Amino acid sequence: MAYLKLYRDKLRHNYNFLDDLFKENDIKWGITTKLLCGHEAFLKEVAELGIGEMHDSRISNLKKIKEIDPDTMTTYIKPPPKDIIESVVKYADASLNTELSTLHALSEEAKRQDKVHKVIIMIEMGDLREGVVRENLIGFYEKVFKLTNIEVIGIGTNLNCMHGVMPDEDKLIQLSLYKQIIELQFDKTIPLVSGGTTVTIPLLLRNQLPRGINHFRVGEALFFGKDLFADGTIEGMHNDVLELYTQIIEISEKPKVPTGELGKDPQGNTVEIDEDDYGKTSYRAILDIGYLDINPDHLINVEDDVEIVDASSDMLILDVGDNTSGYEVGDFIRFRMNYMGALGIMNSDYIDKIVE
Repeated sequence: MAYLKLYRDKLRHNYNFLDDLFKENDIKWGITTKLLCGHEAFLKEVAELGIGEMHDSRISNLKKIKEIDPDTMTTYIKPPPKDIIESVVKYADASLNTELSTLHALSEEAKRQDKVHKVIIMIEMGDLREGVVRENLIGFYEKVFKLTNIEVIGIGTNLNCMHGVMPDEDKLIQLSLYKQIIELQFDKTIPLVSGGTTVTIPLLLRNQLPRGINHFRVGEALFFGKDLFADGTIEGMHNDVLELYTQIIEISEKPKVPTGELGKDPQGNTVEIDEDDYGKTSYRAILDIGYLDINPDHLINVEDDVEIVDASSDMLILDVGDNTSGYEVGDFIRFRMNYMGALGIMNSDYIDKIVE
C-alpha cells in the first residue's frame, strides 16, 4: 500500500535554517500548516519544533492545533466565511481580513466570547486575490479602529498566490509605508508588517528585503526548501522532507503502443502515438496510486530508471525500460512531490502517513 513519509530530522533541519535566518533579521514568523490537512501526527511534529505560531485555512485544523498545544498562537489565513465566525473566534487567536461586515461580525462574536480577536488587514498589491484596494485603505482602517473586541496587529499582503505576481522591493516598501501612514493618521501602533511568505525568502537571503517587513507566514519553504524565484531549492535546505512510497502491483513487458481504435481517455485526452514506438516493447510497472490521490504532473522522479507514462483514477503507469533494476511486484518506488501534489496526498484518506 502506498504511504507518505515525513522525515523528522530533515524537517528539524529546515526549521532551524529558517528560524536562524529570521532571528538574524529581527523577523517574527509562523508556520503555515494547511498542507498537512489536520493530520495529527504531522501537526505534532511541527508543534514540537517550538514555533509558537501556526497558520491554517481550515477551522478543523486550527481546532486540532489547539488540542495539541493550547498555547500556540493560531491564525486563520483567509477572510473568514460568515457562517463560521463563532468557530473562528473560538479556535483562531487571529485572522486575516478584508471585509468590514466580516470584521463587525468578528467583533460581536468576540464580545460574546469575552475575547479580543486579533486581525491583520490584507492589502491588494497587484496579485488580485484577497486584499483591500489601496485607495480605500485609510477609510477602511478608520472604521476598523472603532470596533470593540478587535485588535489590529498588522498589515499584510499575499503575492504569487493567484496570478504569479512576484514580490519586489518597491511593492514591499509601499506596504511598509502604508503602515507608517496609518500609524500617523490614527495615532496607533501596528506591530506587524506581514509581507513575507516562501516566495519572499530569496529577497531576504539577497539582502533585498525592506527593513519594514517584520513578519513571515511560511509553509512551502519549510516542507520543500523551495526557492520560488529560481524554481529550485534554497541552498542549505532539504527538498525531501516528504516522500511518497508507491508499491508495484503489476510489472510485465508490453507493447509501447496501444492497439485498437483510440478515443478520449478518462481525463478527456486523446493519446498521441510516436510512430518510432511501433513494434517496440518495454517493461511497464503499475503502482497503487492514481488521479484520486495525485495528478502525475505533480510527481518528481527520485529513481533514475523510471518514466511516468500516465495514470487512471487509482493506478499509475511507469515505463521502466528493460527493467535492469529488477523491479518486482511488491517493490516500492519513491517520488518527491511539489506543493500541490503533496496537498492532494495529504488530503487522501487512502494514503498512510508515517514519521521517520
